[in-house]
Order: sequence, then structure tokens, then C-alpha cells
Amino acid sequence: MVISERLVPASPGAHTSVVVMTRDRAEGLAHMLNKLADLSPNTPVIVVDNGSSDETAQLVLDEFPRVSLVSLVRLRENAGAPARNVGVQRAQTPYVAFSDDDSWWAQGALDEAARRFEDHPRLGLLAARTLVGPDEQPDPLTTLTRDSPMGRATDLPGPTVRGFLACSAVVRRSAFLHVGGFNDLLFFMGEEIMLAYDLMAAGWGVAYVEEVTAHHHPAPSRGPSSQRLAMEERNSVLTAWMRRPVKVALQATTAKLAASAVTRHPSRGAFPQALRRLPSALRQRSVLPEAVEAQVRLVESGDRP
Repeated sequence: MVISERLVPASPGAHTSVVVMTRDRAEGLAHMLNKLADLSPNTPVIVVDNGSSDETAQLVLDEFPRVSLVSLVRLRENAGAPARNVGVQRAQTPYVAFSDDDSWWAQGALDEAARRFEDHPRLGLLAARTLVGPDEQPDPLTTLTRDSPMGRATDLPGPTVRGFLACSAVVRRSAFLHVGGFNDLLFFMGEEIMLAYDLMAAGWGVAYVEEVTAHHHPAPSRGPSSQRLAMEERNSVLTAWMRRPVKVALQATTAKLAASAVTRHPSRGAFPQALRRLPSALRQRSVLPEAVEAQVRLVESGDRP
């Protein structure tokens, strides 16, 4: 999978690395790396080139030489979201923050995140406040996570959440690797929920922290929105079969089957895609512990603990 890599040692005392997954967006990547260098100097960065066909790799090698603390890992083909796993494996710091080629961390955000991890040993993933675009409007998910119905554990720095944006999340490297990172079967879209499930099932906390901020300036999406929605809906079915009770998985499958029967439904392709991957999903089936399942049901019902 890996074609080549240039790894730069992290400076002594570095606590957080940034893993950037990118594909065919050299210009956006350059802008993001310059922003990160200005706002988070001396932070080790690992760029995972996810099978790009443009000048992405050469740009990193030419414009961000060894002294800039930017490592490069080139993948032969597009591995989807699990490309981030490759970056985390190569990180040399206890914490790893994720960025996309259209997002970056606010000044001081990574230092604040590291303090939260150090003060809360059970914290496995920190979901940051996400500000979108030049107007810095809060991402809709930020409001939902801030008011999470899952409540707040006394040993976590914020409310427990199931959903988060990968481009504004920080993980404890050991916890991430312990649960296997992002799931290969899901590839892309909605992969965050599965990671949250696996962390919580293993006893790690997943919490939203308002005081840690990431900026997201969304780049034009690849492919039609209906295709992306179908992938997200497909993954919701597969995640249900891999981690939820049979009743919940059947309900999710039935809903997608009904949508698939509607000719013009935007997620019409979700059910056939899920069906093809279902045997692999069943081989990975490991139902959430009852305590975690109960928390997940709170989110789905809108109730409060």
C-alpha cells in the first residue's frame, strides 16, 4: 500500500502530531500547511497522500523540506478514511490531531487539548469546537455535541458524544491503536461513529471540549451529493450490523431497503452497497456493552440521563 515515505523525527518534548489525509488537492494542502505552521509552530505533521494523481507529493517534498517537521507517506491507491491509521502508526507523540486539507487548528488549541488528555487519563478522543468558513460559524454538529444527551462523566473534560468530525478531533494514540483506528470496511463517510463506538466499548471516553477549536473551510466535494449520501447511509447499516443489537440493525436495513425502492431517493444506492459488504460486516460483529448501548439509545431518543 505504501509507495514511499519521508519521516521527520518529532522534536523532543512534542506532545501532539497532526495527521493530514489528502488526495488531489495540492493547492488546498499548501494553504493548510502554511496555516498550521503559523498557528502551531514546531508541531510534527504527517501528510498521508491518499493515492493522489496530482503534484501533492512533490509539493510536500519541495516546499516543506525536512526542517519544517512535515513527514510524507505516499499510498499507492485511495484507502479512504483508514489512510489516517497509517499516519497515527508513524506518529511519535502521545496524542494525534486530525486535519483535512481544508482544515487547521487554532492557535494554542493543541496545547489545550494535550492538557485535557493529561488531566483526564480515561479520555480517548477529544471532539473540538469547529468553526466553518471565513465567517467562523459553528458547525451544526458543534451545537449537537455541546448539548449531548449522553451527559458528562465526572472523569471527562466535557459531555460524552457519539458523533464528531474527524477533521477536528484529537486522539490518545495508544487508545486509537488499541481499537484499530478507522474501520477498513466503511472506507469513507460516517466512519467517525464506528470509532466512537469502539473506543467507548473498550472503556475510553469520547468527549466534546468547547475550549479546543479547529477551523474548517470546506473544499468542493468530490462526486455528486447523492453518491456521498448513499455511502453514509450504507455505512450506517454496516455499523449497525457490526455493533448494535439485531433489532436495531434490522430496522436500519429495512429503512434503507424502503429508500432503495424509491427511484429518485438521494440515497437509493445505499442498500445494494450495504448488501455486498454485509458478509464482511457480520464477521466483524461485536455488540456494544449494554452500558454503551444505553447511552447510544439516549442520543437516538433525544432523552437525557
